[in-house]
Amino acid sequence: MDLLTRDNPLLSGPKTTTPEPAGRAINCITLSEPVAEFVRESIAPNSRRAYASDLARFVAWGGSLPATDKLIAAYLAAHAETHATSTLTRWLTSLAKAHRAAAFADPTKNELVRSVLRGIRRTHGAAPLQAKPLLRDDLIATLDAMDGSLRSLRDRALLLIGFAGGFRRSELVGLDVGDVEAVRQGVVLHLRRSKTDQFAQGRKIGIPHARGRHCPLVALEVWLSAAQISAGPLFRPVSRHGHVRGKRLSGDAVSIVVRERLAAAGIETDGFSGHSLRAGFATSAAQAGVSSWKIRQQTGHASDAMLARYVRDGELFIDNAAGVLL
Repeated sequence: MDLLTRDNPLLSGPKTTTPEPAGRAINCITLSEPVAEFVRESIAPNSRRAYASDLARFVAWGGSLPATDKLIAAYLAAHAETHATSTLTRWLTSLAKAHRAAAFADPTKNELVRSVLRGIRRTHGAAPLQAKPLLRDDLIATLDAMDGSLRSLRDRALLLIGFAGGFRRSELVGLDVGDVEAVRQGVVLHLRRSKTDQFAQGRKIGIPHARGRHCPLVALEVWLSAAQISAGPLFRPVSRHGHVRGKRLSGDAVSIVVRERLAAAGIETDGFSGHSLRAGFATSAAQAGVSSWKIRQQTGHASDAMLARYVRDGELFIDNAAGVLL
């Protein structure tokens, strides 16, 4: 079973356009199809594609498996000037997975490799890029700039539900009509699976009726009624002629909607993406004095440490020491 092809259950993904160098075929034991299928499902599809792509890059550069710690250290050093340390770290993860899948010793854990990566971080390190949060006031300004077209009805519901639920874009577009449960206080959204819930244990998110003029629940109801959606995906593409398609809106489309709607409201779009809704909810909630554990209850962050950067940003001007002095 070649680790660079779709036949491999762990690293299957799009085939590389780079031919494999002679003599570098990597074989491991052949698994029965039922076993291979469960092995494939142990890793998220996006991760499998990333592993396959990263391994193909390593082989095209001149690497081979099993690799030595010196070879991997050289690989990191060769790309230190051109790639972010977060990318190099991801490559190491892919190489580690490839070695374990072929029952090889993992050289990425050796001190030489770790030292080289630490040195690269110290020399070329930079703060990780973060999506700019779409804060409450900018969200309201964006919603006020929308018209009554069908696409605007969808985008209004998309932005409000995405913000109020603190959703990742994949979670937002993954919602179906059947995931919406109406209750007296508002709605309960049943999140069947998410990035941090690979075993599909599910999670419930409550969205109450809003007191202001922009209510997520009203916006969602208006969109579903206008689009005549009674089952299947909540959020779908709308053609320029106003036709609603049956397929699910993509995660990338969320980013496009965010930027297009901000631009239409006269707001600079640099730094905004689909993640801005989630970041904006967490930051706005922190500014409003909401406790971190209540924010986490909505967003699904695993710990306060994962949420900390939003809380820090949101609390920069709360009881600010300079404000007391000046």
